[in-house]
Amino acid sequence: MMDTVLSLLVLATVALIGGAVFFWRRGERKRPALMLGMAFLIAADLAVWLTPVAGGPSLIEVAHQAPD
Repeated sequence: MMDTVLSLLVLATVALIGGAVFFWRRGERKRPALMLGMAFLIAADLAVWLTPVAGGPSLIEVAHQAPD
């Protein structure tokens, strides 16, 4: 389940960046900036979940090991 969520977050980040480029080329300024800001926040969240902590497992690996 968590893998699906992470995959959707990556796709959302790519879609936000693509949308920001599209709107930037149409001459808008505020909407692309907000979209890039949201893409940055999602990417930062993904980095937190996927980066190993102090040489140990990443948070996603810990979540997979937790009992349901």
